[in-house]
Amino acid sequence: MDSAVGPHFSGLRLDSRRLSSSSLPSPTSFPSANGTADAARGVAPPKEDGTRQPFVIGVSGGTASGKTTVCDMIIQQLHDHRVVLVNQDSFYRGLTEEQSEHVQDYNFDHPDAFDTDQLLECMGNLKSGQSVNIPIYDFKNHRRCSESFRKVNASDVIILEGILVFHDQRVRDLMDMKIFVDTDADIRLARRIRRDTVERGRDVISVLEQYGRFVKPAFDDFVLPSKKYADVIIPKGGDNHVAIDLIVQHIRTKLGQHDLCKIYPNVFVVHTTFQIRGMHTLIRDRNITTPDFVFYSDRLIRLVVEHGLGHLPFTEKQVVTPTGSVYMGVDFCKKLCGVSIVRSGESMENALRACCKGIKIAHIP
Repeated sequence: MDSAVGPHFSGLRLDSRRLSSSSLPSPTSFPSANGTADAARGVAPPKEDGTRQPFVIGVSGGTASGKTTVCDMIIQQLHDHRVVLVNQDSFYRGLTEEQSEHVQDYNFDHPDAFDTDQLLECMGNLKSGQSVNIPIYDFKNHRRCSESFRKVNASDVIILEGILVFHDQRVRDLMDMKIFVDTDADIRLARRIRRDTVERGRDVISVLEQYGRFVKPAFDDFVLPSKKYADVIIPKGGDNHVAIDLIVQHIRTKLGQHDLCKIYPNVFVVHTTFQIRGMHTLIRDRNITTPDFVFYSDRLIRLVVEHGLGHLPFTEKQVVTPTGSVYMGVDFCKKLCGVSIVRSGESMENALRACCKGIKIAHIP
């Protein structure tokens, strides 16, 4: 929202194209893996069409080390819809009928258990700016849900999580940052027992047998050796808040959140929350009803208008309360009027009227 002080009033210019934070020009500040000048500035090199590639973070570690917890904490602290999570577990190969009959002899922790080629295809499409359908794996039946997928849209930051994401060089080459979550083996085993018995319907004996036959040997042969490729090692997993905070600050820098207002001095960003993201999710759903779309759109618009009003010039004002006390408050320096840029600004007029009683609104076609 722009605020301008004229000779007789403070003006509000209404234009939803400019007020929508998602439509603001996005600064480009993503690190690259090469040694170019762009990399020195923390900016990914542009592709041939001039667009910037997303920043890819790989998160690896042993089974139940807290990889998903670390990823969730990073995403929650960022509060940014430009970050998406891709799980390597989604790319497990579905078992055949014969394999299902002898599932206790199948090694789910071996690199061959994953469809790495499909993972590479999905990651390649995401990096090129395309949305992808991620398969959904049923851990109880050891098969993919053939009719269900999770749609992931192209984003500025992609977090790829899995026990073997560092094993294949082709996957490693996609990453701009590699994080290894290092947790004590006893803790990982206890977490795995709890997870597999509660979430995946297995008994303790089968979990321990699988751990001894496959999980621990695979960790020693494939996962632990890939630790040497990590740029950052996080001991204690999700309990290491200091390390996670540092990573979040680094990602924020790469996203350019701190530099946005410096690049565009007349832009004020409404920081997103889960409530705001929830409303954005609703209005973007093609199945939403018209009344609900209007209701949640009006809520978002009002939040933007209220935020914009807070940036207009105020002056101190002293008033007497009904109890006779003196209260030192504030008031607008001058009278307000709104300027609506047709047609997009018209959708914001009701919110402005609700926030500023009796305000006059002019229109610019």
